[in-house]
Amino acid sequence: MNHGKAEIDMDYNRIVSDNRVEFGQMPPGTFLVGLLSAFDNRLQAVADSFFEEITWKQFFAIICINLCKEHPTINELSEIMGSSHQNVKQILIKLQKKGFVQMITDEQDKRKQRIILTGNCYEFCERNEAESRVRLNQMFEGIPEEQIITTIQTISQMERNLKK
Repeated sequence: MNHGKAEIDMDYNRIVSDNRVEFGQMPPGTFLVGLLSAFDNRLQAVADSFFEEITWKQFFAIICINLCKEHPTINELSEIMGSSHQNVKQILIKLQKKGFVQMITDEQDKRKQRIILTGNCYEFCERNEAESRVRLNQMFEGIPEEQIITTIQTISQMERNLKK
């Protein structure tokens, strides 16, 4: 395996027929959970190698902050990212040290901190936007939009089921 770039090869048929791993009669749902976990690891490895300044998780936090209609609190961002308050706080501290975010006290509730992206962050995003789009398009190459939408719907339903 090339450690500079992670291999992304999670073909179901190839993996099931691989004699190094015994899947037995594993149901497709169970396999999918493992596949999602392995994909998450591979995506993070590839994405971490893309940016010099920040990690994939830090970039994901920036994306989530940017999606918010108003400056989010740490709790709000934690919910959006699907991560714990403590993990998100650590990501934000690192982004703050790099000059990508500021945390300011909420004017209505002094106990809350709001997260603001800095000019430095916007410049970083602008510098990397074109290449990010190319890489994202490569990842979805050959996958019809209908399949992507079905995958979104499936994972969204799985998410709702987790919350039950």
